[in-house]
Amino acid sequence: ESHALVRALARELEKVHVLPQTVLYIADAETFSGHEECHEQKKARKRNSKETALALEKLLPKRCQVLGLVTPGIVVTPMGSSSNQPQEIEEGEAGFALLFPKIDGVKIHTFHFSKDMKNRVFDESKFAEAGLKNNPDLRVVLLFGYNSWKTGATRFLHQIVNPLNEKSIILAGGQVESFTSLTSENNHAQPGDACGVVGLAFSGPQIQSATVLLDQDVADERTAEAAMQRLKAANIPEHNTIGFMFACVGRGYRHYKTKRNMEADAFRKFFPNVPLFGFFGHGEIGCDRIVTGNFVLRECNDIKDDLLHGYTTVMTLIHLGSTK
Repeated sequence: ESHALVRALARELEKVHVLPQTVLYIADAETFSGHEECHEQKKARKRNSKETALALEKLLPKRCQVLGLVTPGIVVTPMGSSSNQPQEIEEGEAGFALLFPKIDGVKIHTFHFSKDMKNRVFDESKFAEAGLKNNPDLRVVLLFGYNSWKTGATRFLHQIVNPLNEKSIILAGGQVESFTSLTSENNHAQPGDACGVVGLAFSGPQIQSATVLLDQDVADERTAEAAMQRLKAANIPEHNTIGFMFACVGRGYRHYKTKRNMEADAFRKFFPNVPLFGFFGHGEIGCDRIVTGNFVLRECNDIKDDLLHGYTTVMTLIHLGSTK
């Protein structure tokens, strides 16, 4: 019996008439891989993540870039309409796949940096190779750290995030359980024992984006809605726009105590037609930041925003330009 996401994708792809160029899929770690696998014990289980990932990749066009992640919980807007109520699914089988077609004026590409056990210093020339430096059109970088419990993982994440921390680029994401698929034009990476960072970079002058950080003080409906009001004030166009929610596993209904789906509901109240996707993970990446148009607010000081957090949620809007 395959994962629900594989079954849904097989069914829905028959209705898709535009070939996807890039696919981001995220599924819950427990049922995607059989949870035993996450804890290094190879018990008998119904399926493993490699088989599930292969089944999913086989459904997609050969030349498609695919990034697949598994996380402890999922945030998803159910199919049918972008205005459907987004759901925070903190346990049980869940997942989504976002299919990005070729979009005029927008380039989306995957990247991967894995920690080299021999080298303590990260070779920053790899940023340019990955299109993350010397790229004036770069607007948004979604970053996902994996195997974050490994020794040196936090330091490695700092080595990746700090050089990219510029006011002219939106950085958002979090720590996931692991990545299950990563294919690009030139490679097909397999999840290994090392820790590292995978992600998606969005380049194009028409892209507009904003993020807000909901910190530990945001703990009820009023403060969650105040955070969404800050995101609304960024004035990002809401057509052809996706919302992402990267939350800590310690948030959700455990944090809000009385109510499930608090943050997703607050998002929907202010953004009635923007679909929301994301996950509950082991740490969050992001800050309050807005990137619109071609202008850049020059930094008057050298104080960099703090981007790595715990027990927070990062809400992100990415507008991919107006549709013709």
